[in-house]
Amino acid sequence: MNYIGIDIGSTCAKLAVLDEEGRTVLQSVQPTGWSSVDVAKSIKEKLLSAGICIEKSRCVATGYGRISVPYAEKTVTEITCHARGAVWIHEMRDGAVIDIGGQDTKIIRLEDGRVKDFLMNDKCSAGTGRFLEVMAATMGLGPDEICELARQGGDTTISSMCTVFAESEVISLIGRGEKKENIAFAVVESIVDKVVSQSSRLHVEDEEVCLTGGLCECAYLKETLSKKLRCQVKADSNGRFAGAIGAALMGMKGR
Repeated sequence: MNYIGIDIGSTCAKLAVLDEEGRTVLQSVQPTGWSSVDVAKSIKEKLLSAGICIEKSRCVATGYGRISVPYAEKTVTEITCHARGAVWIHEMRDGAVIDIGGQDTKIIRLEDGRVKDFLMNDKCSAGTGRFLEVMAATMGLGPDEICELARQGGDTTISSMCTVFAESEVISLIGRGEKKENIAFAVVESIVDKVVSQSSRLHVEDEEVCLTGGLCECAYLKETLSKKLRCQVKADSNGRFAGAIGAALMGMKGR
């Protein structure tokens, strides 16, 4: 039997399939687009193309679009799934998970491998992947490019926490002739400061912390976050699949 985890987020939909031994059978990521229903159908076709029989598997869905997966046996909140996936990926029992998603950032405190407490940012997209995408696009860069460019910059700040006003600040900085690397530095610093501010409310400083979500492979962001949290933030290439992996593990748990 296979265990299928589907995490339909606001920006991307992730798929993770595990076998009975917990080995990865399939992983994929694709844009969510405007319709969670359509992306769920696309994932179903992908599973069938890979020779995975949904009827003979256990499927669990999570994320914003979890209710749009009619072939899922059950749905589970993304907080539970991200925590479970992070524990599995990083083999950690206590500490915190920081998930920087497309539209929100989740801070999850773990105790003995379970969720002890959590918080999510408010409706503002500051400190999220979407914020980075908007700022990068304004500068004619991709998200990865702006993160690497930020390493070379400094001495510039963005004061606004609102994406719209922050974009205006970036445009003004460009108009004044500020160096691109300095603006990139200010953008990444703004994201990190927002995440650190959130994390402080759960007192995760000086603890074992892992980073999940679409920005988990951004080395400079991870380094800056580690410095400001005064700990070594761990990240893994599987981190963006944490929710989907956690969902698959929840299916395995119910066997």
